[in-house]
Amino acid sequence: MELDYKALAALDAVIEHGSFERAAAALSISQPAVSHRLRALEEQAGELLLVRAQPPRATPRGQRLVAHYRQVRLLEVGLEPDAARGARLPALALAVNADSAATWLPEALAGILAAPSCLVDVLIDDQDRTLRHLREGRVAGCVTSAPETAAGTSAVPLGVMRYRCVAAPAFLARWFPAGLTAEAVLRAPALVYDRGDTLHQRYLRALGLPDAVPHHLFPSAEGFVVFLAAGHGYGMAPEIQVRGQLAGGTLAEVAPGTALDVPLYWQHWNITTPLTRALNEAIVAVAGRWLQGGAVP
Repeated sequence: MELDYKALAALDAVIEHGSFERAAAALSISQPAVSHRLRALEEQAGELLLVRAQPPRATPRGQRLVAHYRQVRLLEVGLEPDAARGARLPALALAVNADSAATWLPEALAGILAAPSCLVDVLIDDQDRTLRHLREGRVAGCVTSAPETAAGTSAVPLGVMRYRCVAAPAFLARWFPAGLTAEAVLRAPALVYDRGDTLHQRYLRALGLPDAVPHHLFPSAEGFVVFLAAGHGYGMAPEIQVRGQLAGGTLAEVAPGTALDVPLYWQHWNITTPLTRALNEAIVAVAGRWLQGGAVP
């Protein structure tokens, strides 16, 4: 199949921008032109590449073509020496968990953003789910808890994100006067990041406690800690994020000496350019300084 890259650009734009109209504006062409290019590409492929829904989404074949197109664009960045001197910057999409984004990731991105070498599009998802975004071609790299590599990618261990079960001292005195007991966890309001977050359940299960507990949902890494310190619940917070509050006494461990360790990996496309090399090296080096057992340079 001889690929039409203008048609691939149209497919990618519809997926990225979520509509034919916005894709046409991004490509500076008419909406009928976008539709025409996609129909021609689908006729060439012999199957549908896009599900016409709201928003549109790529079929499995469409995902592979979008991934190929984005990989080609990433390779082309290495051939554009003027990018750092004022030309339009390339976009680099990453998928990371919220706790990494709130702690060590900004430091890791500082080098490529200061140049500047690219624009970044950071997609936040649970570390157990970020890999699917890489497999579907939506991102060039992801921070994931899965060590298994997808086709055409490499995985590098970053270290362990250690989580502590914490709460405000007043909350502990009210809800856990006898410690973390089965009776207490069935009554006390827990705090969970979102419906896909299983850290709290895994922690309780590891201690032999009931894991179907009443809980709030608060999908903000920074707001999560503020919510806990305000005394509204107890929950799993990254140790690297709450060291100051633990030392200062605004937060305390619910069960001192216990923790939940989540190994993290950096998975990325097997594409070597100055930009991707700089990003990969920075991710591994900075994570190594922040995470437990990381490869500190």
